[in-house]
Amino acid sequence: MADGSKTVIYAALAGNFLIACTKFAAAAFTGSAAMLSEGVHSLVDTGNELLLLYGMRRAGEPPDRSHPLGHGRELYFWSFIVALLVFALGAGVSVYQGIHHILDPAPIESPNWNYAVLGASFLFEGITWIVALREFRRQKGSLGYFEAITRSKDPTTFTVLLEDSAALIGLAIAFVGIILADRLAIPELDGAASICIGLLLAAVAILLARESKGLLIGEAAIPAVQDAILSIAQADPSIQKANGLVTTHLGPHQVIVALSAEFEDDMTAPQIEACVKRVEMRIKAEHPDVTTLFIKPQTAGSYMRRTQAIV
Repeated sequence: MADGSKTVIYAALAGNFLIACTKFAAAAFTGSAAMLSEGVHSLVDTGNELLLLYGMRRAGEPPDRSHPLGHGRELYFWSFIVALLVFALGAGVSVYQGIHHILDPAPIESPNWNYAVLGASFLFEGITWIVALREFRRQKGSLGYFEAITRSKDPTTFTVLLEDSAALIGLAIAFVGIILADRLAIPELDGAASICIGLLLAAVAILLARESKGLLIGEAAIPAVQDAILSIAQADPSIQKANGLVTTHLGPHQVIVALSAEFEDDMTAPQIEACVKRVEMRIKAEHPDVTTLFIKPQTAGSYMRRTQAIV
């Protein structure tokens, strides 16, 4: 999945950089506010892909003394920064340009250049969108799209997918705004299109920020994984009862597990140690994403009282 996510990001990076250069050239030649907003949009997306790649590289760094559990949440941090950039730069600049163009309208010169650039951009954005969609569909399985986004622990793929989706919709808005401004001789419509693009980017940024914030704070492993870990622990003959567990994702493929278990009363310390090692090996073998496992010897009653106190 990590290789698939990198492929998506590299494809989006190359496409957005080329598209941004083309859009800025068209905006400078024609004076279109909507085209300038689209250029800013593509430039922001290019920077976002670089930040996601940096976050993936940093998240893969091994643990050290300062970070004994690793650097997995670096990816979540940079994903949150990406959301802020989409909102502040993408949405903010687009709305500003739109308002400025409405207050000080100017006719669009040589609109055919805009149409050509928008058409080429739609083609390139469509290609990167298809790459991102295929990878996201592979990762989401049978889940619905929105459910998969809210439950995903890997923000890279759905971030690129949402960015590319917003880019395609933004291109359509820019095309409508430019053609109406040209045909109706109402240049303010070009500015209105720019504002609509900004509002679209703001909505995407809010969704990305919401999901990145949840991952950054710490989200539990999916219920199926939690149930499987409990079943493995309960199946060991030395464990009388697997009381429950607490899990959190430090990265897309880095899960920390704290398991409460009641051992058989007649077990010695070496037997408990052997049981813990046995359970840990089996859990990590069946669930490689579990990088750290803590097992706390605890009676079922103590665990229940502690759980109720937390609730």
